[in-house]
Amino acid sequence: MTQPNATKPTVTQEDFEALLMDSFVDNEPMEGAVVKGRIVAIEKDLAIIDVGLKTEGRVPLKEFGAAGVDGSLKVGDEVEVYIEHIENSMGEAVLSREKARREESWQRLEKLSEAGERVKGKIFNQVKGGFTVDLDGATAFLPRSQVDIRPIHDISPLMNVEQPFMILKMDKRRGNIVVSRRAILEESRAEQRSEIVGKLEEGQIVEGVVKNITDYGAFIDLGGIDGLLHVTDIAWRRVNNPAEVLSIGDTIKVKVIRVNQDTHRISLGMKQLESNPWEGIDSKFPLGGKFTGRVTNITDYGAFVELEPGIEGLIHVSEMSWTKKNVHPGKIVSTSQEVEVMILEVDPERRRISLGLKQCMENPWKSFAEKYKVGSVVEGEVKNKTEFGLFIGLEGEVDGMVHLSDLDWDRQGEEALEDYKRGDIVKAKLLDIDVEKERISLGIKQLVADTKVEQADSSGIHKGAVVTGTVKSVSDNGIEVEIADTDIVAFIRRADLSRDRAEQRPDRFAVGDKLDARVTQFDKKTGRTVLSIKALEIAEEKEAVAQYGSTDSGASLGDILGAALKGKQEK
Repeated sequence: MTQPNATKPTVTQEDFEALLMDSFVDNEPMEGAVVKGRIVAIEKDLAIIDVGLKTEGRVPLKEFGAAGVDGSLKVGDEVEVYIEHIENSMGEAVLSREKARREESWQRLEKLSEAGERVKGKIFNQVKGGFTVDLDGATAFLPRSQVDIRPIHDISPLMNVEQPFMILKMDKRRGNIVVSRRAILEESRAEQRSEIVGKLEEGQIVEGVVKNITDYGAFIDLGGIDGLLHVTDIAWRRVNNPAEVLSIGDTIKVKVIRVNQDTHRISLGMKQLESNPWEGIDSKFPLGGKFTGRVTNITDYGAFVELEPGIEGLIHVSEMSWTKKNVHPGKIVSTSQEVEVMILEVDPERRRISLGLKQCMENPWKSFAEKYKVGSVVEGEVKNKTEFGLFIGLEGEVDGMVHLSDLDWDRQGEEALEDYKRGDIVKAKLLDIDVEKERISLGIKQLVADTKVEQADSSGIHKGAVVTGTVKSVSDNGIEVEIADTDIVAFIRRADLSRDRAEQRPDRFAVGDKLDARVTQFDKKTGRTVLSIKALEIAEEKEAVAQYGSTDSGASLGDILGAALKGKQEK
């Protein structure tokens, strides 16, 4: 039985147009998307690409890299491009092969970063603070600190060379990628270090190459790991700078001193390969022995002298000269100079030897003490003035000191000090010598006392003597009188100017007046002399009384004195 024909739905023209438009909307590429397109033409330096839009887009050939430059890009090739704008003011699609590659790279790099895997790239430019790296379409920043484990001064060998990097940070919104080459090196180095350190043992002798030299030592490459050869372990002798012994690139044998398995730090030594010269040092260099050595180093506190290879001693600045105090050692000895020294102390445990330079020379303090005795008169130049006295340069380059209190008998020390200046030649009396303490005490005022005593002895001046003098000065308290034929200046107090109180007036006298007086005090130690007119008058009165009779005879004292005066006049 034949069934009737089914009724087919009728599609109108309006429905067809709507369906067609829907298909366009569903399949039309969106802005910001990466799509595949086909090259339909190549014009000069541009590729015309159809991506299914109303119009084609134009992309510079240079954005295709080497393929766009060498001509290998052909019409009909399929390529991926990034849609920036579906249509610009010219009615053309705006496409970018470079952004497509970048987008593709970002997606790939994000996956690698999340997995913690390495990426490959090329350093192609230098910028502030570091370098830029091409990660196959994406540009990353390489900070200068992340280039290598140690600072690199010349990075040119690393430019435009494909090498691995580790992604440290990615920010797609800002388009920032930060990478590190150092992290890769440290990772590889850590693996090598662990392997090498595991094989090293203390006391082992190994061979290495000098990789770097610093002031404090040298870094030795042991085949993937560095060990430190400290400057004190290079040789038993003093090494001021490792560069004196080693050069970068030298292959040397070293002994492993210490290995830290946790920090991978390795301490090495060269001198440990040789015998220790400090063994039996006491017998080699006995105390008090004199030896010749070479000055190797000079410091503010002394000089180091090499007695034999690997053995050095220190001459402290206090043991360098008997007379040169507070002088830099460099003004006494010079580097490489041969000197004779005495062994003062040996400490094998601390590897220290104390030396003396001055002990091998004549002691000028002892020589001076042998030549000059206390009480001698010496002469020298004023070397220095201080707040407590004068320093006088004496024979043998020794100094003697005149204390303020030994400058003058009658004046304050500070006042008397003003009479002297550096360079003056003066005489002084030797008061004391202490060879151990290297001190010589002098006195200037003691010379004055000696002169006064000598003059007093020659002039017959003593306590009770009657002298003639000339008035030198007049003051309210009395007068100063210079005794005839001497340099002795004596003082007569106001109360000693006369027996009569009414005549005890200094203004009765004038400078230049001659007068007689009696010596009432004379100190042989200081030469200090005191006169009195009153004492002379009293003495004369007693003499008159004794000569012309006692007052018991009935004669008055005035009569006796008158008779005595008349007798003097008659004489």
